[in-house]
Amino acid sequence: MSALGPGPDGLLITVGGLAAALREAQPPAVLDVRWRLGGPPGAESYAAGHIPGAVFADLDRDLAGAPGGPAGRHPLPAAGAFQAAMRRAGISAGRPVVVYDDADSTAAARAWWTLRYFGHRDVAVLDGGYRAWTAAGEPVSTAAVEPAPGTFTAVAGGMPVLDGAGAASLARSGILLDARAGERYRGEHEPVDPVAGHIPGAVSAPTAQNVAADGRFRPAAELRERFAGLGVPGAAAVGAYCGSGVTAAHEVLALALAGIPAALYPDSWSGWVTDPARPVATGPVPG
Repeated sequence: MSALGPGPDGLLITVGGLAAALREAQPPAVLDVRWRLGGPPGAESYAAGHIPGAVFADLDRDLAGAPGGPAGRHPLPAAGAFQAAMRRAGISAGRPVVVYDDADSTAAARAWWTLRYFGHRDVAVLDGGYRAWTAAGEPVSTAAVEPAPGTFTAVAGGMPVLDGAGAASLARSGILLDARAGERYRGEHEPVDPVAGHIPGAVSAPTAQNVAADGRFRPAAELRERFAGLGVPGAAAVGAYCGSGVTAAHEVLALALAGIPAALYPDSWSGWVTDPARPVATGPVPG
């Protein structure tokens, strides 16, 4: 399946590529990870219609641990819990996986990153998501899917991560990208977390600029140009964070499409601000 995606290393798959793959004798597993901060629940969207054969994966329950504490609002799940969730969804190590959400791949990127972090190497994001699938006239289903249990074994460490100290250091010595909206970075508006602002030295890089109006990722050349403008090329190391480690995964995926490896700070801003001793910057410049 990897060869069907237009991005490097099979990171993305097109609607046509997925439709063809689903007609094969051994189709990929498909995860529906539609999710929005504050709702409505993605399970409702899934029940109203999904790609035939897709299994719903709940971002809050299956792709994250319990919220709260120093790990923030969407901490990484424990390996055992993630393994159990993926096995329930029919995921096996030798079977390719396609993940999708509504359109812009924000939630799908979290599933992509988490699967890769825990050792599954053949994962692709449906470019344009469910919106692109339906716009192309592909079939949808409302039938419940009960897959045969998978055999996936979760082993942490497949993707680079940062802790708070590492994020602070990278903001000084390399490039740390803040994937949130600009007004949250600047500290002008903070709708979720108790403290507004950004990690000192971090560079504002909203994920909305990684995709076109239809939710598909911009071409690799455009992404490289975008990240060049942010000073990424030539940096010794690159990392990303957001509010709780969800949109930052989207940033890591966009960087990968541009051929740039990057680490993720999973705790992100919601974890950073749990320690009052950590500094906070505001305004439009890194600080």
